[in-house]
Amino acid sequence: MFDASPLPHYFSPEHVQFRDMLRGFIASEIIPHINAWDEAGTFPRELYRKAASLGLLGLGYPEEYGGTPVDIFYQIILAEEFAHSGSGGIQASINSHTIAMPPLLAAGSEELKQRILPPVISGEKIAALAVTEPSGGSDVAGLRTTAIRDGDHYVVNGEKTFITSGMRADYITTAVRTNPTNKGAGGVSMLLIEGDTPGLSR
Repeated sequence: MFDASPLPHYFSPEHVQFRDMLRGFIASEIIPHINAWDEAGTFPRELYRKAASLGLLGLGYPEEYGGTPVDIFYQIILAEEFAHSGSGGIQASINSHTIAMPPLLAAGSEELKQRILPPVISGEKIAALAVTEPSGGSDVAGLRTTAIRDGDHYVVNGEKTFITSGMRADYITTAVRTNPTNKGAGGVSMLLIEGDTPGLSR
């Protein structure tokens, strides 16, 4: 039978302490404003910095970039507590970097990691992952956005839609097709595009 105990055996005292801290943050900084934010269709950018001040944006990230290398249960607790509050959409937005930054962490240069990751983890900058397109949802292998090399940069053409934090992101990790002759997943790359790049519209 499923054990719905509030203290699962895999939760350490540190996990419980984190959950209690998180509940206090949600109770004071989010729940009183949920209805107004839902009506407005947005929430203050300052909330990212408040969450970062408690270490919520750096969970699982290396210390050298401002993160805290903890186990996955911290993210599980984070998702559960936001879900309990009825503010799952806010949690998805605040944590949009958790799907946007892994490609940079895995394949980016050290210079790029040092420039991008610390301000995202501190809440000063916002990151988003752009995959979904109007033509095919999250059909990554069928995406149509292209990136053609031109000297020392790429020229990107395409559309993305339903991008969590996309309207306010400073950095957009974007799925593009760098090999137009390869129509499958083999022709797809990830580009980090800065939000103020000329020609980018939202």
